[in-house]
Amino acid sequence: MRLKSRFLVDLLIRRAEAAGGFAAILAKGDDNSGIILVQCSDRGVPGPLLERRFAADDGYVWEAVGPRGPKDDESRENYRIRRRNADPDLWIVELDIANAPQLVAEWAALT
Repeated sequence: MRLKSRFLVDLLIRRAEAAGGFAAILAKGDDNSGIILVQCSDRGVPGPLLERRFAADDGYVWEAVGPRGPKDDESRENYRIRRRNADPDLWIVELDIANAPQLVAEWAALT
């Protein structure tokens, strides 16, 4: 059984807040099966964009996507807009916490 996207997003937000960070939904996607894009940052300094995608083995993988540089705010925003326009079921979640990619990895291991 696959966990619903809404449940996974809610779980990620609770984990981030429990660890002393900030989390917010920037765009709400499909409750059941929307792809999840996580915008990581640490005290406002942009980090990677991580996307949960279907894998060939019928599971999921997390991949770094979009612009990589911390000074690419406009490019990152353009990427998020393009992804959202291409997939209106996409969830976009912002995490602002120290070592956000590690938090996502730990959360992904639970799912």
